[in-house]
Amino acid sequence: MSILGLFGIFFARILDVSCNTMRLLFLVKGQRLLAACFGFFEVMIYMVVLGAILGGGKTLSALELTFYCGGFACGNYVGSWLEERLLNSYILVAVILQDSEAAHQAISEVRSRGLGATVIQGMGRDGPRLLVEIFCRRHDVQCVQGIFSDIGFVTISDVRRCSGGWFPKRP
Repeated sequence: MSILGLFGIFFARILDVSCNTMRLLFLVKGQRLLAACFGFFEVMIYMVVLGAILGGGKTLSALELTFYCGGFACGNYVGSWLEERLLNSYILVAVILQDSEAAHQAISEVRSRGLGATVIQGMGRDGPRLLVEIFCRRHDVQCVQGIFSDIGFVTISDVRRCSGGWFPKRP
């Protein structure tokens, strides 16, 4: 193999590993479609380079390569979807609200759904603020986010580990 071919392999591998890194980051952030797209190109680069290195045998047709890469990309998407549905993980939703009647109504609504909401009073640039922390299961996040989406700034964080506290009984 020529020196140009070796450098081609080297730079293709950099591109492949960079796609892998981006794919994993997008998976962790829950952006399945972007992760699947990066996975498609990651595996395409990998297979083309591997075929060039091993040479000697049958090379994949464009259609075979597309289906192989598509399977890898879809596997990323489906795996992320399954993780979200099967793992009973906890999420911390933090909401910053202007101290208002609407804020207190939203907090009451969250509590009426059986979720705990810890309210911390604070002061923002433009006046009093409430920081509301809601510890919930992943499947409750959309509901909680919907309650606060029009009246507050919402952030969502994965919880790695927890202990103590109060957890509502689920039917």
